Amino acid sequence: MTTITTSKEYEQLLKQTKDAHLLGTSIGLLHWDQEVMMPKKGIDFRADQIALTSKLHHEMSTDPKIGDWLSACEEDPEIQGDPTSSSAVNIREIRHHYDRATKLPASLIEEEAKLSSHGQNAWAEARKNNDFSEFLPWLEKIVVLLQQKAECYGWADGGEPWDALAEDYEPGCTAASVCEVFTPLREKLQTLLDAIMGSSTKPSNVFNEVALPIEEQKAFVKAIAEQIGFDFDAGRLDESTHPFCGGSHNNDVRLTTRFHENNVNDAIGSTMHEAGHGIYEQGLLYNNVGTPMGLAVSLGIHESQSRMWENQVGRSEAFWKWCHPKMKEFFGDRVASLSFDDVYGGANIVRPDFIRVEADEATYNMHIMIRFELERLIMKGDLAVADIPDAWNQRYHEYLGIEVPSDTKGCLQDVHWSMTSMGYFPTYTLGNLYCAQFFESALGAHPDLYEQFAHGEFGTLKGWLNENIHQHGMRYRAAELCEVVTGKPLTSDPLMRHLEGKLKPLYGLA
Repeated sequence: MTTITTSKEYEQLLKQTKDAHLLGTSIGLLHWDQEVMMPKKGIDFRADQIALTSKLHHEMSTDPKIGDWLSACEEDPEIQGDPTSSSAVNIREIRHHYDRATKLPASLIEEEAKLSSHGQNAWAEARKNNDFSEFLPWLEKIVVLLQQKAECYGWADGGEPWDALAEDYEPGCTAASVCEVFTPLREKLQTLLDAIMGSSTKPSNVFNEVALPIEEQKAFVKAIAEQIGFDFDAGRLDESTHPFCGGSHNNDVRLTTRFHENNVNDAIGSTMHEAGHGIYEQGLLYNNVGTPMGLAVSLGIHESQSRMWENQVGRSEAFWKWCHPKMKEFFGDRVASLSFDDVYGGANIVRPDFIRVEADEATYNMHIMIRFELERLIMKGDLAVADIPDAWNQRYHEYLGIEVPSDTKGCLQDVHWSMTSMGYFPTYTLGNLYCAQFFESALGAHPDLYEQFAHGEFGTLKGWLNENIHQHGMRYRAAELCEVVTGKPLTSDPLMRHLEGKLKPLYGLA
């Protein structure tokens, strides 16, 4: 692979891109502070802060000089000679971002930033009060804005408004391409789920009912995050309503998680999930910070990293062989009665439920499919915002056979729409598919991975991910990266092998 060129235009372009990145990551820290540290009454001023900085960031990112520099670089054979070189990749991705950003007026960016800040605050209050009507006027404004945003972006012939938004999260993703994946996957998952629900053999749920002090849970999950490879000298772990991973660069990664006194398993899962995101961010190369080569490929690939640590590792039999004794070290007599079968089985309970982030592996993707269907209807104008709760509840009955008891456990459970992030949800399922395929390749390269997990050794997997995925930044687009790493295009087969191989024995089906 060739290295970056030293042409004048390229150097000027990179400086502008890095300066814009500095401002953009500062906005990210304002959002983190809002979610984790900011006093409740600070919301109005914070919304103005974020709106102004977002406007300035947009102006910096759409400066006409960028277009001139890009054109010059695109005609430079030194830059374009090797399409996988750092310089060629940077130009490709800066062009993609610039062309999209210049389609949006600064006024819309400013309005979106304000709506997002106020929307998140309204969502958190509505969720706490179990009252969708409190969030309704803000979500109506957000939907109108997102429809305007989609119109500005535009979409391909035969496509739909949702496609325009999804491009921000998963380049090349369309509703049609998602349906091609989701339709056969749903059939396979439904067959597995029906078999599991019909089985008389079921793991114990006692692990998910043990009350443990939250302060002790915090220490425990932090120790797990550190054990699997998250560097706390380059990051931190805090608490928020909805767990997330943020920060500014690979040496400042901010994780949040949440806790329930009677469900340490949820805290373990959410922390390992966010630590997976964080390990990816920390695995990007510092020398590339501020350029596309220092950014993650897509949210689907990002989710593959979080879901791998949460599921392929954190729900594995091998992991619990290590973690079960560690629990006894941390919690003592309070967990003395929990057997290995209790914790391993409890970590893999399959039970249709309301909450996506607490869902088991067999039902999780159903939650995503529901949200995807609703987003398409909302963006087309075929579903009024006021009708979202009913539409949501109807689909939960259809897909999972359950009756949603409240807005808080229903359509108010996710933060994404309040953040104006429609088009995001399918990346979770794409992440599940990518992660299963990546993990099979890692296991092929290191057949003793599970044996290592059982001894609390996770460095080999982390190193494999660093080498094969993290260090490349945006060198490859998601589908291409999948083929480079695994030798095959993306398929649902590895995910189904993972689920069936683990769940069928637990439920007496193998």
